[in-house]
Amino acid sequence: MESSNIKNVVFDIGNVVVRWAPLEITRLTFGEIDSVEERAQSIFQSDIWLNLNKGFISESEAKYQYRKALDLSELECERLFYYVKQTQLLIYGSVDLIKRVKTADYRVFALTDNVHEIVSHLKTTYRFWDLFEGATVSAEVGLLKPQPEIYQSLLTQFDLKASETVFIDDMPYNVEGAESVGIAGIQFETSAQCESALKALGLSF
Repeated sequence: MESSNIKNVVFDIGNVVVRWAPLEITRLTFGEIDSVEERAQSIFQSDIWLNLNKGFISESEAKYQYRKALDLSELECERLFYYVKQTQLLIYGSVDLIKRVKTADYRVFALTDNVHEIVSHLKTTYRFWDLFEGATVSAEVGLLKPQPEIYQSLLTQFDLKASETVFIDDMPYNVEGAESVGIAGIQFETSAQCESALKALGLSF
């Protein structure tokens, strides 16, 4: 791919810019229970969590629904969403990578499955969000990766051409979703690996 082709670099947020660790969140919330994986799955792969990510319900409504569906206490729900936010630490090198890509005059965007209240937390806790020219957030569009429509929403919202865009995500099926609509894809492992992958596509920064 020639260097002139890619003009837009789109970053996922969870496990690309900040950590996303459901098992750790579950352990911190409930302690050393026997079935951490099962409990994490019941929370983060539930319709409640999906609806929260799609913006169909608020965090407060999700807490209420978790209490009813999983018999969680009010304190457990408060701890859960505290750790959902507080465990999202910056991944080493990623913000610096975004800054260097942006400084080299590439347009920089975010595409993330994310919750209104988490996005607000990230904006107030860190400074990286202002680096993005724009962001497509699942809770704002009612769609989730790897639905083709969410990638199309990004392209339409910011008037981008798929052939001039690369998307970076830690999950292979989300990368494949981008590729299915003509966007180049990189599966993120580390910031150094991601930098090498971008440069292999012809980007110069």
